[in-house]
Amino acid sequence: DELGWEDYFESDRRAGDVEYPSAAQDELPSYDQTAVKPTSLEDHLLWQLGLSGLSEGDKEIGRLIIGNLDEDGYLRTPLNDLAADVGVAPEAVEAVLRQVQTFDPAGVGARDLRECLLIQLGHLDRDSLGMVGGRAGSLKGSLLEAIVADHLKDLEKKHYGRIAKALGITTEEVFAATRVIEGLEPKPGRPYFSSDNYVVVPDVFVVKDEGEWVVLLNDEGVPRLRISPYYKQLMASKRDQSETTKAYMDEKLRGAQWIIRSIEQRKKTIIKVVGSIVKFQEQFFDKGVQALRPLVLKQVAEDIGMHESTISRVTANKYVYCPQGMFELKFFFNAGIQRADQNEDMLSSVTVRDMIRRMVAEEDVQHPLKDQEIAARLRADNIMIARRTVAKYRSEENIPSACQRKRFF
Repeated sequence: DELGWEDYFESDRRAGDVEYPSAAQDELPSYDQTAVKPTSLEDHLLWQLGLSGLSEGDKEIGRLIIGNLDEDGYLRTPLNDLAADVGVAPEAVEAVLRQVQTFDPAGVGARDLRECLLIQLGHLDRDSLGMVGGRAGSLKGSLLEAIVADHLKDLEKKHYGRIAKALGITTEEVFAATRVIEGLEPKPGRPYFSSDNYVVVPDVFVVKDEGEWVVLLNDEGVPRLRISPYYKQLMASKRDQSETTKAYMDEKLRGAQWIIRSIEQRKKTIIKVVGSIVKFQEQFFDKGVQALRPLVLKQVAEDIGMHESTISRVTANKYVYCPQGMFELKFFFNAGIQRADQNEDMLSSVTVRDMIRRMVAEEDVQHPLKDQEIAARLRADNIMIARRTVAKYRSEENIPSACQRKRFF
């Protein structure tokens, strides 16, 4: 129905007011704690640079170097380019870089993985170096230096026998050195950078009220759009205005009305979509990820009488908060895996991925499960899955292959 202009003018209602069921209020997340901006890698390094005994000229070079580090703490920019920027010789830049490489975190300022690991090895105590073939506790000439400097590729591929043969040592000595190297940080800037350093505010809440799951739109902090009373006064005095002015005002007010109605309709659509998701995935909200069901956009679209493309747009970059945690709406849409018994419900691919993760977490690291063995275990649980599907899911979960997961010690 066409809404009157009065519905769009400001009222005494406080902007952003949302009425929640009384039981639901207790389950909404607390926003008492605010996110504090973490110290960045750049800030941490600039602080150390300021405390160093470098000259002001060298500090200028240091600031340039620090400003060119990537999020992992590596310097990818050629020294010649940096030298040209400040009008000094490349050797001067390298001298300051050596100083920056002594800063915390160890390994920062390296130009590649090999240099990063060697810098960190240089920070090890004398006892650690001596235990793995160091000369009087020195990195120079140590087994650790030899492996990182000359056999890093073999180490990555776990070719321990090849390393032992090349260095004339036993595989046990290689294992001892590997344990130390594996304790190093290949990305020293990682603790200072995280894609999680932002607050995700849920678009909707799903809470239980009197035994029923209820979908609530999160309007907190979002002003309720209304047209200024000033224009209400202008509308009331239209008879004193020219026809051109009246037509102009009518056009602008219709545009404002359309925007407000579109936003309200979008809110209603989100509520409908999430309500349908809750209906299909009720077991998830009751029991957790293991109860997630296969679900496709078409099912929700047919359930609420909308087009699939609309469902896709509405769920994009939208989050829901529920007792199970915070989830992106697209999380609830996933493919199904057939069971051996056709009468049983299909399993969600998310559930199967979770089963694969748990199998790998509990495996014998000296005899890790191959993809075929994982597939066989799943089939033993009446889950019809091919080895290539297991390999695909494992790869998408960033789980290394069996040979890469194998530990020899």
